[in-house]
Amino acid sequence: MSEASAPVTACLIIIGNEILSGRTVDANLPYIAQRLGAIGIRLAEVRIVADDEAAIVEALDACRARYRYVFTTGGIGPTHDDITAASVAKAFGRRYGRHPEAERRLLAYYPPERVNAARMKMADMPEGAELIDNPVSVAPGFRVENVYVLPGVPKIMQAMLDGLLPTLQGGAKVLSRAITVYAPEGDVANAGLGDLQARFPAVEIGSYPFFRPEGPGTTIVFRGTDQSQIDQAAAALLGLAAEIGAQTREDPPAGEAAGG
Repeated sequence: MSEASAPVTACLIIIGNEILSGRTVDANLPYIAQRLGAIGIRLAEVRIVADDEAAIVEALDACRARYRYVFTTGGIGPTHDDITAASVAKAFGRRYGRHPEAERRLLAYYPPERVNAARMKMADMPEGAELIDNPVSVAPGFRVENVYVLPGVPKIMQAMLDGLLPTLQGGAKVLSRAITVYAPEGDVANAGLGDLQARFPAVEIGSYPFFRPEGPGTTIVFRGTDQSQIDQAAAALLGLAAEIGAQTREDPPAGEAAGG
């Protein structure tokens, strides 16, 4: 595969003890994956790490060398356990301190009586960081090289990511098609799903079983950058389903609600 046709990949590092404890359910992953995929950036790995400097630095060092883009969510607020910014500074060997423009934005946003040390902590960043605009609550995120540091609050993160997308360079758009086969996964696999994958190596074929009151089934998802190849693979699957006497249904694209 040539460098020009190689997929553009990204990693998401979710930071926060509240995620690992189960107290908070992460809502950012689906949004990030779908938005990046729409511009041809494949989210290839996701890590969840604690509010621990060594763990954050280790994850950053591994991921920023492996992927074109690294996104972090969480840990850039005003509290004592918000240590992401300082950890990013350590990972890059940069000084950590007050960012003048971030400070200016916060001072302009908060009335004097609401300015305190905790809030102003959100202006502390690695030296030389580029700000990421926050159209919701002003406190900016930042970028250092290929690492983009975003908040964990979904509404704010989504607005900031949407503003970032035009600045990112993607590859071929990732396309998908999903077909539900009303048969157990083992039956679908035995019908030749592995052979189907071998016939269409450029298409990622995922198998996702489910169990509902009306019976078991399997949703087969085809992902790739060539619609023709995806459609050929899907047609072949429909043939396999017909051979085992299973009914099928074309599912709506990702992000759209399924009917029924």
